Amino acid sequence: MAHPKLHSLMVRSVTHLLLRSITTAALGLAATAVCLEAQDQPKPGGDESWTATSEKAGPNANPSRTTESHTKSGNRTVDKQRVEFLGPNGSYQPFLETETETVQVTDTATRTIVRTYQWNGNGQRTLAQVTEEDSRSTPAGDAHVERKTSSADVNGNFQVVRREIADTKNVSPNVEETKSTVYQSDGYGGLAQSEQTQEVKTRGADDSVAVKKTTLSPDGNGRWKVNGVTETTIKVDGQNRTTEERVSRPDIEGRLYENSRTVSKDSETPTGEKRTTVESYSVASPGYSDGGMHANQRVTTIRKKDSKGEIVEQQLEQTNGISPSDGPKVTARTKYVVQYAGPGTQQSKTVEVRDVSGNFHVVSSETQKSTQPPPQQTQPPPKPTPDAQKSEPPQPPKKP
Repeated sequence: MAHPKLHSLMVRSVTHLLLRSITTAALGLAATAVCLEAQDQPKPGGDESWTATSEKAGPNANPSRTTESHTKSGNRTVDKQRVEFLGPNGSYQPFLETETETVQVTDTATRTIVRTYQWNGNGQRTLAQVTEEDSRSTPAGDAHVERKTSSADVNGNFQVVRREIADTKNVSPNVEETKSTVYQSDGYGGLAQSEQTQEVKTRGADDSVAVKKTTLSPDGNGRWKVNGVTETTIKVDGQNRTTEERVSRPDIEGRLYENSRTVSKDSETPTGEKRTTVESYSVASPGYSDGGMHANQRVTTIRKKDSKGEIVEQQLEQTNGISPSDGPKVTARTKYVVQYAGPGTQQSKTVEVRDVSGNFHVVSSETQKSTQPPPQQTQPPPKPTPDAQKSEPPQPPKKP
């Protein structure tokens, strides 16, 4: 049996990897929903509001409670989230609160302000950070985004610590280019360029998408050097979707080499069950002799959905760094259940981690109740009744 502290560290590490993998898979599903036609989302427009409260507990973590609210009125939307932890007196104490206000100024202009609050030792809420974003677009598809982040110092005075400017242009009907520059505090009350990125998105004739993003950073001598290149390809074949991402980093001599690779595969059965497999590869560890790329993690997600709710089951497989030839083994798994209860929803999520003896133990459990209405289900058009079919006169064939 492993030492208790060592086992606790292993549990926290695996749990962090699993939760990060859950986030990655969720983002992948969200990207799929954006690219494909969404058929189960509420229709835009109209005022709306809902609240949700979730509680999370685990043997190696302090219980927490998260409260969320969403309000939309006219062209203004406000989303709030407050995180609380269980205090020594047995009651929840506020820790962090985020408020996101979005205003649709015009059809082509949006302004978003994110305010982050914290609580000091006296139990008072204080504004810690503000991020302001202004975005504009044109009918041609071009876009301009400016984002500014200000933080409070020890005296509560705000100063800009980060600024980002991004411009997107359609170079050709199938090529889109985005250039962005990041400025950060230079320690002398000003801002200095800290990063530049160039992203080129190309759409193929077969509906494939290729994205190449190059990141540059200053070398200290007034020049810019390539800090990394990420190349992503997306291919869609019916209900199947494959996304491959390759990340390259410079070596000590500045030459690029492939540092990691991720392959994601999405598929959907005729019954609506969705399956996502995400495999992560990295440069070989000392346990390998060929020095190539080898799989070190696989996350499999299965999503089932019907009129009563949905169930998402996920498992994390990892390669043993000591014995990589053994192949990946399931080290953690999670189950996420959503039930549509009347006008709202109820959710539960359980994370289990396998110990050194091969047994699974619950390390995190979370429940949530929300007044957010369930997504609208698209109903197929009603089939014509026999009487209707008989009453419909036959149509003459169309002329070629």
